[in-house]
Amino acid sequence: MNARILFFALFSILVMSFTLPPKWEKLGSRKVNFALEKDTIPVGAHEGAFTKLKVQVTGGSLNMKKMVVHFKNGEKKDIDLKHNFAKGSGSRVIDLPGNKRLISKIVFVYDTKNRSKKRATVHVFGRH
Repeated sequence: MNARILFFALFSILVMSFTLPPKWEKLGSRKVNFALEKDTIPVGAHEGAFTKLKVQVTGGSLNMKKMVVHFKNGEKKDIDLKHNFAKGSGSRVIDLPGNKRLISKIVFVYDTKNRSKKRATVHVFGRH
């Protein structure tokens, strides 16, 4: 009997030590409109609550100033990026304040100068 309990305890510890970190979930994408200085990606509650965000840019380069994350409870968080994203590059992992947060939308503010003449696409990923 004690051997079974010991085996089960060791097996449980072994399984828990090999669990994978949570995957990044795509929250949305937006093809940049260089006629405007900002674009919005709506995020619904059905995606769930998130603790971290990450941005990836494809298709062209983009000089992003900041992003503003709007939460379901009415709060918002300005996140300075001040980064010139090359085609195929991504941001650092961005920690959201507080515990898991429900996001209603994310607004991107960027430079309207398009030197590459290609429209970039901004992708946002979240981690639970």
